[in-house]
Amino acid sequence: LGDAIKQFLQKSRIKGSVQALQIEEAWEQIMGKTISKYTEKIQIHGKVLYITTHVAPLKQELQYQKPQIIERVNEALGEKTINEVVIL
Repeated sequence: LGDAIKQFLQKSRIKGSVQALQIEEAWEQIMGKTISKYTEKIQIHGKVLYITTHVAPLKQELQYQKPQIIERVNEALGEKTINEVVIL
C-alpha cells in the first residue's frame, strides 16, 4: 500500500503540496527555532522551494544558506526533490 501511494504521488500534481507540508512540519528541525519562527510560508513548485519572510536580515541570511537549505531539505524528504531556493 505504501508503494502504491508513493507511485501515485510521483505522478500526481499534489506531490509538491504534500512535500511542502512535510517540509513545514520538519522546518524547525531543518533550520532551527529562530528561522522557523520568522518563516511565513513554504511552497514547492517543480523543483524550486519558495520561502517567504518579511524579516530583512533573515532574507539575507537565507540567501547565503541556499546550498545548505537544498541539502537539508532533500535529506529530510529522503530524495533529491529541490534544486533551487527562492527567498521572497
